[in-house]
Amino acid sequence: MVRQKDTYKTIGKVSSGLFKDKGSKFISFAFPVRDEEEIAGIISGLRKEYHDARHHCYAWSLGYEGESFRYNDDGEPSGTAGKPVFGQIRSFGLRNILIVVIRYFGGTKLGVRGLINAYKGAAQDAIENNTIITSIIYDHYRIYFGYEQMNDVMRTLKEYDLSQREHDFGLTCSLEFSVRASLKDMVMSQLEKIKDVETDFLYRL
Repeated sequence: MVRQKDTYKTIGKVSSGLFKDKGSKFISFAFPVRDEEEIAGIISGLRKEYHDARHHCYAWSLGYEGESFRYNDDGEPSGTAGKPVFGQIRSFGLRNILIVVIRYFGGTKLGVRGLINAYKGAAQDAIENNTIITSIIYDHYRIYFGYEQMNDVMRTLKEYDLSQREHDFGLTCSLEFSVRASLKDMVMSQLEKIKDVETDFLYRL
């Protein structure tokens, strides 16, 4: 199935998972996230909560095309922890997600293959214990207009059933609205036909 240009898959909540091998315990957590600041706060909190664990490995993916990502082995042999966790994120096609796997060492070394399998399994368990959802990308704008343009502006917003908020009907009228990314060009083209109307792009979310 071809993914629409203004949708992406992510997780709907926080979830956890578990993988055990030869006494070692791998506790995993999956979080829906929006930015690197949020990610840093979550990782810091888990390090404090599980301060007695030997490793806190993680991987994350941000952006609707997964253009921003990172993974970290946190002291495990290179490529045995963060990368297989990230591999599960990619395998499920997820965006805006952080997975942290916390390891308690059981006294027996697992070897490279064993570690890869353990971190992969823990990450997979956290994802499978979650709910995968399809999110729609919206562009958010503020529009400025005069009273004489109000009917035309409101008619266009209603025609496309656009969400409105932050109304200000003072000397100059303005309001914020959200439009699905795939409809943006049609809506903006319609608004540009109305005389003396200005729009400012705010953000995409």
